[in-house]
Amino acid sequence: MKIIIGNRNYSSWSLRGWLAMRQSLLPFETDLRVMDSPDWVSGASKQDMPSGQVPVLWDHGTPIWDSMAIILYLADKAGHDRFWPREPRERALAYAMCAEMHSGFKALRSGCPMNLQYNFPDFVPAADVMDDVHRIEALWHQAISRFGSETGEPWLFGRFGAADIMFAPVCTRINSYNLPVSADARAYVGRVLAHPFMAEWHALAMAEDYPFTRYEIPGGVRI
Repeated sequence: MKIIIGNRNYSSWSLRGWLAMRQSLLPFETDLRVMDSPDWVSGASKQDMPSGQVPVLWDHGTPIWDSMAIILYLADKAGHDRFWPREPRERALAYAMCAEMHSGFKALRSGCPMNLQYNFPDFVPAADVMDDVHRIEALWHQAISRFGSETGEPWLFGRFGAADIMFAPVCTRINSYNLPVSADARAYVGRVLAHPFMAEWHALAMAEDYPFTRYEIPGGVRI
């Protein structure tokens, strides 16, 4: 299998798809396409990307695009227990949380683009950005307090899985823009960023040198 991704520093959806591949424990190759490059703008580097967007998973000639579809596909291949809780009421909440993350939180996405190479210590979030953050905090609290504590493991539903993968880019945003969150949410962010898969991605992102001007926000401090 091969997963096509965009710049690790900026592409939150690529991060989700790649984390899903790592979580599956199945062998795969990574093919990075530089966003905002001449080939990207012209479409030359998108010929094998059905939607024209990253990520795309290719499995023996079959394309699976969109990070949520990739998670569902890999759960079928590698086992649903690697991604989803077993108990129906837990799984129902995990499905709903992932779907809300997939389709919502537009203010946070646009107001705080993922940028792993910079911190923004003086960033002042808009009210709608903080509305998204408060909703996400409430979801995290609901999952961890109801289900995460049942196993004694530190993730949203006990074991690291699809919900943690879907919210991983949010954790980078909270960290990069120093968004005000509760102590419990801050602790969860720290756990996600310290996960071995996240540390691997972060190290590779820090080594990139692919400017993407649309994602640059004034006031950033290079890490």
